[in-house]
Amino acid sequence: MAQTKTRSTKKITALALALLLTFAAGCFAPESENADTETIEKTETVMTKNEKEESSITISETSTSQSEETGSAEAFYMTEITDEIFSRIEGKSFKAECTLPREDLRYLHILHKDLDGAVCEGEMIVNKHIANDVLGIFKELYENGYPIEKVRLIDEYGADDELSMEDNNSSCFNFRFISHTKKISKHGLGLAVDINPLFNPYTKIVDGKRVIEPINGEKYLDRDVDFDYKIERSDICCRLFLAHGFEWGGDWKSVKDYQHFEIPDELIAEWYPDNR
Repeated sequence: MAQTKTRSTKKITALALALLLTFAAGCFAPESENADTETIEKTETVMTKNEKEESSITISETSTSQSEETGSAEAFYMTEITDEIFSRIEGKSFKAECTLPREDLRYLHILHKDLDGAVCEGEMIVNKHIANDVLGIFKELYENGYPIEKVRLIDEYGADDELSMEDNNSSCFNFRFISHTKKISKHGLGLAVDINPLFNPYTKIVDGKRVIEPINGEKYLDRDVDFDYKIERSDICCRLFLAHGFEWGGDWKSVKDYQHFEIPDELIAEWYPDNR
């Protein structure tokens, strides 16, 4: 049994190193569907030759599966805004005039899958009041294979909402006041999340003209057409956010914001009574 444990440990160590290298690369493709078949065939061949080797292989494969599950779970975590993280957002999403305390924000690290099923790392900064909910939502979306193209800090786009949306980047915190007021917007509070924004645009009629954000999302305004990354009220993304107490911009009447999930005004008034 000492030999079996040694082999299992070596395999787990190698897998852990492989996972770390893969995460550093960003997205990575899923294993080939033939991988399990090849492993089974190889195991059966060894079984006919040596019963002791059978035991070693079985334990190694079980350990690998457990390591993969552990690795995925550990990839979902949150932290306070450390100095290193703050250096990435200061003067960008966390602007000089930001009145929201840094201590009210949390950094989330997640995994998500794209349309091809490739696993990607994601980062998002949200308000502390919704951090656990949002982390749980992304974990469930990942486990269900829900496709999200990109989840990067908006600071990678110079904190420019339009550029981030045009690149179909999902995001949350970006400090700003509501126009002509000193009231912080819901994104400015980190209490609104946008998912796959290019394919789920914002639209409103202003002075008889249609406003569309992002501008390259116009062809996705027809919600009767099926297309990738489309959010509908019946899909798991929308249902999860609603179940966690968010409102969906796709339900609004005079404005439609299909990408947008936000905390209701009543709760925000409790958390930030001076934000008026």
